[in-house]
Amino acid sequence: FCPGGKLAVRDGDRVVGPLNRLAAQAQQAGARVVASRDWHPPDHVSFAERGGSWPLHCVRETDGAEFHQKLELPEQTLVVSKATSADTDAYSAFDGTGLADKLRSWGIKRVFVGGLALDYCVKATVLDALAEGFDVHLVQAATRPVDVRDGDGRRAVQEMLRAGAVVEEG
Repeated sequence: FCPGGKLAVRDGDRVVGPLNRLAAQAQQAGARVVASRDWHPPDHVSFAERGGSWPLHCVRETDGAEFHQKLELPEQTLVVSKATSADTDAYSAFDGTGLADKLRSWGIKRVFVGGLALDYCVKATVLDALAEGFDVHLVQAATRPVDVRDGDGRRAVQEMLRAGAVVEEG
């Protein structure tokens, strides 16, 4: 989703610094860090050649599915792979991953969310986290929208606020 990728988000690489700071702060506080990723099979339903909305992207076991090379995740980061089945799409890190149960097993009640893209995967993750009963903070500096339609990112933030998320600038 970063510049140079098949489904690049404008200024998508600018989320790396804020995400690195957030992960470092979490680690220093003894909190858990979770990183989600699209991990699509090559014939995923979301791809245009299968009738989906998106170009080929984030195909598992390829460079295009890797995290940004400058993203600094702590060694014990839990990596959650989503949209791993060819016939099922998943935007949220909670969709079919068991993440909510894992977080609860760790005693986690509050989550901070950033990443790409604000108006799709981030929004879906925030809304699902709220539905699962977590206190959710969207870290706006750590995300960017696709903005397929002008203003999609702004509308996504408003939807998350209405659903109960807290929006933080930093």
